[in-house]
Amino acid sequence: MTDAGAPRCIHDMVAEQVARTPDRIAVSIRGRTLTFRRLDEAAEALASRLRAAGVGGGSVVAVVLGRTPELIVTLYAILKAGGAYLYLDPAEPSRQRERIVCDARARFAVVGSRFGEQVPDVKHILFVGPEMTEASAPEPAEPARPLHPDTPAYVCYTSGSTGEPKGVVVPHRAIWRLIDTPDWIDVRDDDVFLQLTRVGFDVSTFEIWMPLVKGCRLALAPTGHADLEEIVATLRDEGVSVLWLTTGLFHKIVTHHLDGLYGIRHLLAGGDVLSPAHVQRVMAAYPDLIFTNGYGPTENTTFSTCWTTRGSGNATRVPIGVPIDGSTGRVLDERLNEVPNGDVGELWVGGDGVATGYLNRPGATAERFVADPDPSRPPGSRMYRTGDLSRWTEDGVLDFLGRSDRQVKIRGYRVELSTVEMELLSQPGVEQAAVLTRTNGAGDTRLIAYVAVGAMDPAEWTTFGSALREKLLATVAAHLVPWAVIVVNDIPLNPNGKVNRSALPTEKIPRNVWNDYVEPSRPVERRLAEIWSDALDVEPIGVDDNFFDLGGHSLLAAELLSALQAEFDVNLPARILYLRPTIAALAEELLLRQQAGTTRKESADAGTQ
Repeated sequence: MTDAGAPRCIHDMVAEQVARTPDRIAVSIRGRTLTFRRLDEAAEALASRLRAAGVGGGSVVAVVLGRTPELIVTLYAILKAGGAYLYLDPAEPSRQRERIVCDARARFAVVGSRFGEQVPDVKHILFVGPEMTEASAPEPAEPARPLHPDTPAYVCYTSGSTGEPKGVVVPHRAIWRLIDTPDWIDVRDDDVFLQLTRVGFDVSTFEIWMPLVKGCRLALAPTGHADLEEIVATLRDEGVSVLWLTTGLFHKIVTHHLDGLYGIRHLLAGGDVLSPAHVQRVMAAYPDLIFTNGYGPTENTTFSTCWTTRGSGNATRVPIGVPIDGSTGRVLDERLNEVPNGDVGELWVGGDGVATGYLNRPGATAERFVADPDPSRPPGSRMYRTGDLSRWTEDGVLDFLGRSDRQVKIRGYRVELSTVEMELLSQPGVEQAAVLTRTNGAGDTRLIAYVAVGAMDPAEWTTFGSALREKLLATVAAHLVPWAVIVVNDIPLNPNGKVNRSALPTEKIPRNVWNDYVEPSRPVERRLAEIWSDALDVEPIGVDDNFFDLGGHSLLAAELLSALQAEFDVNLPARILYLRPTIAALAEELLLRQQAGTTRKESADAGTQ
């Protein structure tokens, strides 16, 4: 008899559910359904083909399929065969898929029949189509081989903060720890889970395997990057009761489609710092709703900590809770010593959810995965360095402060960009916010804020952005005030539903000074405006705009002085920008000095004749 508390393989857990409820619907999408029995039969048929091809012992199997019942069958079949699935999104650029397949050294692939032009360069390729869920299953040609819970179950590529994709190898044990006996969610037999995120994103682990192991229905969202209206329609049509949203998507749906969450029993969100105002708003609208803020890196299998509540309260931050069952969390300093409660440190996570490591990258694995010093953990246990800043609160829960690599220095002060984003989100009229840094030619680092304001008339954007910045100047420390607040239609999200900061506008910053814009008219004024614009990274610049109001400072003034003297062939005093801080005044000074220089040259020429 199997020990209920011992780690187990995920496909075995699904198979046991198949035996309990064979005729219950396991998967649904737009009217198509698949029972647990049919899911298992189709998966066993494909698993037989995979075993015959040589899959086993954690072999990496690339998967190129859209979000369909065939995809779920394929993932289940790969686990049955003893392989580890590696999802390749058909919407990704082909070079990206090729790069990942090469890095993973994959020899096997399962490809949807409609993706014949996107076949990876591997040795063994199996094509599948809708018929796999309809035909009767043949007897297995290859018997199933016993697997260990530490056998790899999937490989998930993540660039993390480095921009270099790395394959995270996740074993069955880690998924078992997530879904076997969760203490952060109460799953009911009649629950309907929505599979919304990309399968290449580790939240899909929770979305797919929790309902299949627990005997619930797994509803599939349409393939592709669905818009808000399509997501809300799917929630309604499928009767979804358990929903996970990334932070960016959560903020958008609460802002624009709060009514679309009707019927959701348990709402989960995470992936970045959550806005307390948005959580309070959804909890006020649905007082019976259960809400979970789930935190966890890919390297610790979806969730490391969770904060589950039935009431949001009035806290200024949304905590990430405590380590879930089977996980540990420690806030450490640079020397790996525990920091006192209330102090900020880096969060390290451990337990059965820790991944095996990075595929084919022993050096990177050794750097981020280290021996767990906790004496209560079994020998060989490891913990993972998340790179995230956190602290223990007085209430005994963890507060997530964002990435350590998003902590910057502004005028000597250490600033956490998420703190500025939360401040912006608390302001009336701001629906979404993203803050990043930009460094000008003088090496000066500035905070640049982007805010989305919904249906506001674009003619009001500039005024709103300036007013918002003035309000922040009056309410928060100066180093937390963005140098510019740029109003945009929308804050873009990447395919994983997280804020895509690299897609934010990168052109020069709009002027953010109090006076009206007066366009340069004379040639010298226009040339000065061009030089200032390049130095300050601002446009347009008017003739009455003050150099220092635009963000200039002493170091930049000195550099600009050298450029002006070379451009106009004049000698200028070191304090010229303090004495003549506008384009109009400086242009007059330059013209006078050029004229004086010409007069002196003419006099000198006359004296030599």
